Amino acid sequence: MVIIKAENLSKVYGKNENKVIALDNIELEVIKGEFVAIVGASGSGKSTLLHQIGGVDKPTNGKVIIDNEDIYKLDEESLAVFRRRKIGIMFQAFNLIPVLSVEENIKLPALLDNKKADEGYFMDLVKTLGLADRLNHLPSELSGGQQQRVALARALINKPAIILADEPTGNLDSETSKEIIAMLKLSIRKYNQTAIVITHDISIAENADRIIKIKDGKVVK
Repeated sequence: MVIIKAENLSKVYGKNENKVIALDNIELEVIKGEFVAIVGASGSGKSTLLHQIGGVDKPTNGKVIIDNEDIYKLDEESLAVFRRRKIGIMFQAFNLIPVLSVEENIKLPALLDNKKADEGYFMDLVKTLGLADRLNHLPSELSGGQQQRVALARALINKPAIILADEPTGNLDSETSKEIIAMLKLSIRKYNQTAIVITHDISIAENADRIIKIKDGKVVK
């Protein structure tokens, strides 16, 4: 079953001599349960593509269909709700709230959705990610790898169908990077999710079921 589909997806910034084609009529399908890595040089368009799929940045042309929903036909409020409930996003910079505890950071997406986190699922999640003994700590009291685990748990707390990760290991050493990717794979298998990871590290990409190469805003391999 296709859970993500991009049709003629284009993103253009600027005009005339300042015009930059970040995405050039991308066609892409991702199967439910698949772990996909997108690779490419800096400026190739891979992060732009992830942001289009994640409903973060509206395309110039084309469609993004997620779970049979054409997301850019939704109004802004409906898209924000759809994104919170269907998509979990991880960033390279972790983006944890420094004054909130680990538990509060993880549960924040549920709170923003006016819901209480499923406590059974929450405990299973933090045990799986090795965070059960860090729940009262602040982000500043954690290692980089632990902070990225918190970011992963936060992305998973609303039980999204899709996990999108933009260079999730970019700030980590090689051993911690392997650990985070192993945790991501474990999570998506355990909770039957689909993941797209942006990376420049081919050793990370080789963990995926499929590697897609982007160059000059086009899928080339």
